[in-house]
Amino acid sequence: MQGGNLWIAAGFAGQALFGARFLVQWLWSEFHGKSVVPRAFWYLSVAGGALLLTYAIHRGEPVFITGETVTLLIFLRNLQLISRRWQKT
Repeated sequence: MQGGNLWIAAGFAGQALFGARFLVQWLWSEFHGKSVVPRAFWYLSVAGGALLLTYAIHRGEPVFITGETVTLLIFLRNLQLISRRWQKT
């Protein structure tokens, strides 16, 4: 795979991980019979967001870089809050 194609593959992988979080959230909610956001949603968000940020940096797209950086920070903060809640119980 050529370098350019590898970056495109990384971008698509990031999008796939990012999109998979909605499937996970939907199935988890169906299982519980109510809307629930599982930890896996946030892990997929971080993994997909990190890959997309890497791709955006490679492409040198400042709008995309800014958006991915902000959302990645939010995803990481949610995981931190979840971790604190689990430590208290």
